[in-house]
Amino acid sequence: MARLLASSLLAISAFAADYDLIIRGARIVDGSANPWFHADLAISGGKIAKIGNLTGKTASQTIGAQGRIVTPGFIDVHTHSEGGILHQPQAENFLRDGVTSVVTGNCGGSELDLKDFFSKLNQAKIGINLATLIGHNSIRREVIGAEDRKATRAEMERMKALVSKAMDAGAVGFSTGLEYVPGTYSATAELIELAQVSARYGGLYASHMRDEGDKVLEAIAEAIEVGRQSGSRVQISHLKQDTKAFWGNTPQMIELIEKNRLAGVDITVDQYPYIAYSTTLATTLPTWALAGGQEKLVERLQDKATRKKIFDETLDFNTKRGYSDFEYTTVARCSFEPSYEGKNIRQISALRRLPQSHESDVDTVLHLMQRGGVSVVTKAMSEDDVASIMRYRNTAIASDGGVVAMGAGRPHPRNYGTNARVINEYVRLRKLLSLEEAVRKMTSLPAQTFGFRDRGLLREGYAADLVIFDPEQVRDNATFENPHQFSSGFDVVLVNGKIAVDGGKITAQRGGQVLLRQ
Repeated sequence: MARLLASSLLAISAFAADYDLIIRGARIVDGSANPWFHADLAISGGKIAKIGNLTGKTASQTIGAQGRIVTPGFIDVHTHSEGGILHQPQAENFLRDGVTSVVTGNCGGSELDLKDFFSKLNQAKIGINLATLIGHNSIRREVIGAEDRKATRAEMERMKALVSKAMDAGAVGFSTGLEYVPGTYSATAELIELAQVSARYGGLYASHMRDEGDKVLEAIAEAIEVGRQSGSRVQISHLKQDTKAFWGNTPQMIELIEKNRLAGVDITVDQYPYIAYSTTLATTLPTWALAGGQEKLVERLQDKATRKKIFDETLDFNTKRGYSDFEYTTVARCSFEPSYEGKNIRQISALRRLPQSHESDVDTVLHLMQRGGVSVVTKAMSEDDVASIMRYRNTAIASDGGVVAMGAGRPHPRNYGTNARVINEYVRLRKLLSLEEAVRKMTSLPAQTFGFRDRGLLREGYAADLVIFDPEQVRDNATFENPHQFSSGFDVVLVNGKIAVDGGKITAQRGGQVLLRQ
């Protein structure tokens, strides 16, 4: 007996049933942003078989969903799941947040041999559906390394061949991470040429842009130009304004995007509903200092004059961003000193017995980078800007998270609570969005953008990826102080017709599939 709604899931095995499963008495929020309506929903063979009045029809299992909402499974189009999914194939942190499908390979980082990756995923019997992009940084590092230079013609041909190979294997598009090494060293022309290969297969161009602060408008313009010249659809990743000195310019960002949409460039964006991002501490250093990899960085930091130049530019960069310290940056993972996890840079400076000053914080940043670097959580956005971007009709909800191990490090809470936070905070409490519109941003908008033609809507014949919940009970329990907490309130989650979450608890069923480019 399943645990949903006081064990209301009933087995009917004495007679041949009409369907595998019937959900009765639900309020259907179908993913289109249309108003909810009452209906029953039947599933057979992992597909939605019927939506309507199913009185008199039988099923092998029945769920009584009176007072509950039924929506399509949430689709998270910006994740970094390739590193964790094979170790934790069930992906419980996603499932318990209502997510049934993810796109990985974002920010320019992906597996290179996708045929092998997909084979391993199928062998692992994953719990969620997974699609991937092919990452520019991964390709450039394979061909050129971490060098700060233009690609030669021969290198361009090798990179194009790798994109083509990945698209043949089923990648859904081409991603860039232009704040990161080595992608940051590439010119726009290189991006266009590689995106053209993806576009020939119908793939999109997803970009972690070159800048998300003072030059964000120029960065948006570059992403648009890549889309225009390559013929790709454009997905701007985790749109934000991450520089305090420029808070409030999100209307201009959206205006630029809309202007180009009206001119015929297909652009959408995604966003996570938090004022903090998570990345590597290396993004605080000048990019020239990172060329050649960790060994070269250490050499530069050991040279007194070069270290001073890196120090001065890092201090100047943070000052121009509007900050006089690094207290807003907290260590998430630190392999060489786990006790630093959960402490901000100012606190680590104090542990190092340094004076409490901006200069001491920069010294600590360089110290951490010299020892190998750390991942960080940085509170650098404003709530008003987050709300402005969320109101934009073409913003999808995405976590920028991954498959995480419970209790490991101090990760961003978005790994556990992104979708629950939207429903609890921005629908229920702030009333920024209607439930129907929020669900559209989590389902049909990402499905349409990434070409998932049989997901994202509750339609007969579509894959039976579903979430059943009471929106008044949904909570994002993960916090910055205590991030390892699952969301609550998502009573049932089905992946391709298999019950993955029942009564808010994970089951042993794994219904996930590899989603290849259609």
